[in-house]
Amino acid sequence: MVKILLGRQEVNPDTQDHTGQTPFAYAIQKRHVEIVKILLGRAEIDPNKQNNYGSTPLSQAASYGYEDIVKALLEREEVNPDSQDNDGTTPLSRATSNGHEGVVKMLLGRAEVNPDRKNNEGKTPLFAAATRGNDGVVKILLARKDVISDQPDDQDETPLMAAHRKGHKRVIELLEPQEAVNTK
Repeated sequence: MVKILLGRQEVNPDTQDHTGQTPFAYAIQKRHVEIVKILLGRAEIDPNKQNNYGSTPLSQAASYGYEDIVKALLEREEVNPDSQDNDGTTPLSRATSNGHEGVVKMLLGRAEVNPDRKNNEGKTPLFAAATRGNDGVVKILLARKDVISDQPDDQDETPLMAAHRKGHKRVIELLEPQEAVNTK
C-alpha cells in the first residue's frame, strides 16, 4: 500500500500533521521497519525533520529502543546523531533515560555524539540514567573517560544525589567514589 501511495504525484511522504509528525515518524513509532526502509530510500524524506517539539526520527527511535531503526538511520550521512529537541534533549539522553543499552552503545560509537551534553536544565545523559535507575547504562557511561560522573545540573544536583533521592541503590554504588565504597 505504501509503495502504491508513493507512486502518486499528489502524495508528499514528508508532509507534517498538526503536531509536526510525518508518515516517516509514525512508521518509526509503530516500528514498521520495512516502511521505514522504503521511506528512507526516498529523496523527499528529511531524516532530520523535527516535529513541533523538536524531536527527530532518530530521537524517537532511540527513545523507544528500536535498535534496528536507529541503525538504519545512523547509516545515513545526513542524520545528526547529536541533535537536540526543544528541551535540549539528545537521542543519547532519551536512550539513557529509558535504559536502552544497545542504542546507547550505537550512539556512543559515533564521534559526533557528546556523551556529556547537557539539556536545557543542565542534565546530562548520565544524570538521566541515574535518575531512572538504569544501572546498565550508568556502567556504560562511566566506562568512558569523557563522562564527568559528578557533573551537577542547574539546581546543583549531581547524578549521585539524584540516585539517592530516587533510592536506586545499584546506581548509588556505581557512582560513589571508590574510596568511600572501600571504607564502608
